[in-house]
Amino acid sequence: MTSSTLLEVRNLRVEFPSRHGNLLALDDISFSIAPKEVLGVVGESGAGKSLTGASIIGLLEPPGRIAGGEILLAGRRIDQLPIAEMRKVRGREIGAIFQDPLTSLNPLYTVGRQLTETIETHLNLSAAQARTRAIDLLKSTGIPAAEARIDHYPHQFSGGMRQRVVIALALCADPKLVVADEPTTALDVSIQAQIIALIKKLCSENGTAVMLITHDMGVIAETADRVAVMYAGRIAEIGPVGDVIHSPHHPYTIGLMGAIPSIGSERERLTQIEGSMPRLNAIPKGCAFNPRCPQVMDRCSHDRPELMSMQRTQAACWLADAQTQMAKAGA
Repeated sequence: MTSSTLLEVRNLRVEFPSRHGNLLALDDISFSIAPKEVLGVVGESGAGKSLTGASIIGLLEPPGRIAGGEILLAGRRIDQLPIAEMRKVRGREIGAIFQDPLTSLNPLYTVGRQLTETIETHLNLSAAQARTRAIDLLKSTGIPAAEARIDHYPHQFSGGMRQRVVIALALCADPKLVVADEPTTALDVSIQAQIIALIKKLCSENGTAVMLITHDMGVIAETADRVAVMYAGRIAEIGPVGDVIHSPHHPYTIGLMGAIPSIGSERERLTQIEGSMPRLNAIPKGCAFNPRCPQVMDRCSHDRPELMSMQRTQAACWLADAQTQMAKAGA
């Protein structure tokens, strides 16, 4: 780990025991996030995005378990911490924003009580100081009349305002990293744009790193610095967001990009990726994408590709390997 790395995930494997053996849900995932960086994680439902986030924040649902690899935060390994120790890390060093704010907020308590309890748990502040900080957090996330609204209950806020409260809750203890799992999915487009702007402001002003999990490439394009494309529990492609979006190398990434409508495009039909994500008990040998890939080769059905460097990005694809070999031969 270098001084420019905040989070490092090394060869992470997550398994789910079953009657027919262990199902491998995350297979050898590796990536890093630097301070102030937004890493977008994108892919279809079932790709392993949320599972990766849950593993990092220590909220992996049983019987799921981390079966291999390491998760390091600021050089400290956190994947093997006792539950009590991980609870201190979660909130103080890692914040979490979830898709549905109603699952993060207790409907029986005012938002002020929930904010101040979190602040007092992680920071050495008095009740009065915690309330002042809670009001300041609500103001910074765009809640109007924060002094009055701090004593309101979650149901008294709109969906977009509740999500702002959840963001304030995630920032209570000035965490180094925020894991945001589909934070804009349940919101309309105009509110999505406000939440995206808020996340970007959070990074620039607080120096916080963000892992942004979403299926929306538009959100990734607007928010992320780098993007990791996941498929069937593995990273298919990773690199700077502009390179991955405009010059994708993995056929799955190409398919995702082709499925996005363009204002200037005159195509009658969008690109469609045939088939669906494989079940955990039916992941194909070789490249997991090979049954759906329009450019599949014989090698794809028995040899599993690792991430290979492609100029500024990395892609786990034998086509990328072939292109690299051709480039070397041409040189």
